[in-house]
Amino acid sequence: MPVPTDARHRLTRLLITAGPTHEPIDDVRYLGNRSSGRLGVALADEAARRGWTTTLLLGPTAVTPSDSRVAVRRFRTCAELQHLLDAEWPPADTLIMAAAVADYRPLPPATHPGEPPHKIRRADGPLTLTLEPTPDLLAHLAASRRPGQSIVGFALEPRETLFDAAADKLRRKGVDLIVANPLETMDSHDIDAIVLAREGPAIPPPGPMPKPAFARWLLSLIDARLRHAGPKPDVP
Repeated sequence: MPVPTDARHRLTRLLITAGPTHEPIDDVRYLGNRSSGRLGVALADEAARRGWTTTLLLGPTAVTPSDSRVAVRRFRTCAELQHLLDAEWPPADTLIMAAAVADYRPLPPATHPGEPPHKIRRADGPLTLTLEPTPDLLAHLAASRRPGQSIVGFALEPRETLFDAAADKLRRKGVDLIVANPLETMDSHDIDAIVLAREGPAIPPPGPMPKPAFARWLLSLIDARLRHAGPKPDVP
């Protein structure tokens, strides 16, 4: 897909989060999910190809960008991601929050810096874990952004309730766009999503496609809609 000659002047500083979080149960085990990080990495590679300054906050996944111009910062837990966002979000133009952040983490904290590694021993009876909600990073970032910053969130939901759940998240979080994915998207090489906007109707892509192709489509949409509300994005 050709890049318009003025594309690099539209959106120049892009921050992307990708991959899962691992919330430790002890120094061996963790609570996590099956997010592969493939879409976030594809977005980072495509953004770098377009000449945008791109920072990728990447969770514990083996998938990494192929473009050396992408600045990669690694995180493992929600707390580590929050720390990176506090540092990287203020100078950015747009945030694409593609990371699959755990909704809960063990309470009290399972690991203790400076202390010897700890492992819960197997017992004959059941093990009970007490969990606390993790901070709502997306809502916090949306509430604290400066004028001119834009945020794209993601919603992963069962297909039959996908639209309603994504619309509710768009309203509650206060973001500009929500990419709504059915559950089958997780850990898949392909994606079949719709994009909901704070203003205007939902935007369906041309159908199921590989994640790199969807990354090209989505970045064209973001550039056109949030920077220069003009022509529709090119279809890869």
